[in-house]
Amino acid sequence: MDEKTEFSQRLRKAIEDAGYSLRPTILEREFNTRYWGRSVTVQAVRRWLRGEAIPSQEKLQVLAEWLKIEPHTLRFGEQATESIRTKRKQWDEALDYRERETIEAYLSLPLPQRKIVREVIQAFTKVFASGKP
Repeated sequence: MDEKTEFSQRLRKAIEDAGYSLRPTILEREFNTRYWGRSVTVQAVRRWLRGEAIPSQEKLQVLAEWLKIEPHTLRFGEQATESIRTKRKQWDEALDYRERETIEAYLSLPLPQRKIVREVIQAFTKVFASGKP
């Protein structure tokens, strides 16, 4: 199954879970009442529901807010969302406050200095990985 089809299935489920009928005219009306940009057509909405197209990120945000679902979950699925949560949890648990301060200090450096710091860390990593003291 391709990503457009999978998105379509998630969109359909989110619409049903929100208590709306799966009719393109309803989706078009509800979307356009919430979207401040150029209105979408019923044909565009049909393409979303048929798995022929995926809306832009801006439109996806509006859909997600209306349907009360995380935008990345709507776009990529619950598995991707869970993977993000797991990695974020691993990252949070692996760092203490000193390491967080170091990372924040690194991020505050200008790009050329960040490159130098990265290269130093990579050099240490190579030496450590080779087993040399």
